[in-house]
Amino acid sequence: MMSFGDRARGARLERMAASPRWAGDGFRNLHPIPAGLRDTEAARPTLRDFLFSDNHRVPPGPLPTVDPRAGWQRTPDSGLRATWLGHSTVLIEIDGFRVLTDPVWGTRASPFRLMGPKRFQPMPLRLRQMPEVDVVVISHDHYDHLDYPTIRALARHTQVPFVTSLGVGAHLQAWGVAPERITELDWWESHAVPGTGLRITAAPSQHFSGRGLKDRNATLWSSLVISGERHQVFFSGDTGLTSEYQLIRERLGPFDLVMLEVGAYHPSWGDIHLGPVNAVQANAWLGNATLLPVHWGTFSLAMHAWDEPAETLLALATERALPLLMPRAGEPVEPARATDQLTPWWRGIARATCGVSSPATEPAPVTIKPGFPWPLD
Repeated sequence: MMSFGDRARGARLERMAASPRWAGDGFRNLHPIPAGLRDTEAARPTLRDFLFSDNHRVPPGPLPTVDPRAGWQRTPDSGLRATWLGHSTVLIEIDGFRVLTDPVWGTRASPFRLMGPKRFQPMPLRLRQMPEVDVVVISHDHYDHLDYPTIRALARHTQVPFVTSLGVGAHLQAWGVAPERITELDWWESHAVPGTGLRITAAPSQHFSGRGLKDRNATLWSSLVISGERHQVFFSGDTGLTSEYQLIRERLGPFDLVMLEVGAYHPSWGDIHLGPVNAVQANAWLGNATLLPVHWGTFSLAMHAWDEPAETLLALATERALPLLMPRAGEPVEPARATDQLTPWWRGIARATCGVSSPATEPAPVTIKPGFPWPLD
């Protein structure tokens, strides 16, 4: 099946093998996992758990979305704007250029059309309705971040360049992306996007890779830093909590916006996924920039309720005065224009799980009191 992708060969494989993270048969995380980060007593979810659990893992009704095209016609006043389109797909407008992260327009996070996690609802707009972007960045090759039908469409109908982690280019090339459009980075390597003022830098993350039964860790996983002339943005991809984020801040910061994964977490996955509590700690290590959560509200990939990441993150932000953006899918937001109030739009949908109809008006805004930057540790 083409959706599984392809393996690296020749010069691509030779470059991968030269990486300090290459272990002979695949990549590895080099940084020690902090004690207690992964709950070794917690049983990992089984296939039966995923198939038969009943803890509100899917929203009971459609989520509110915004058609972003009218907003995109206006130039962002601050020079930096982000539009969360679902899961880890974000359109970033930075200093006059557009960057698209981990684009997934497919129906399922799966190699199969009729099996696997299905998205809660379609994207706020179709792929062909998207404006031209200057570069697509892809953190790693898992199905909820690297989507075969989306890449095929981008390969056929655009000339957009791709910047990704070592080895992932083999998948892109197999799906029709010309080699000259692909740049693969090891951690701490940078690429200046031709014709723009953008620089993309790959940075550490604590995760793994693979699209089949025999290719685990055959490609690298990365976080990514997007730098323009005036602004810098951090995108986590998928990761567990790692103190390498302190080094990222020292070497590549400061950041005007940080996008961190908050969904699809489990106590036994602490070394490979953040969840909202560890995302707040990661953001503290990154310098307490405005936080835009990603990797939630789109697919059911763990055992928690679909809205649990949002509720937990909002509670932490309210308690600790964390600068936080929680837009609806498709709603363009400028970090510099974030207000001290957030509207928990997901609560109207969540109430239906208890047999209560959604209210006619939006939930009341939540005030986040101003405060000083804070560390969790």
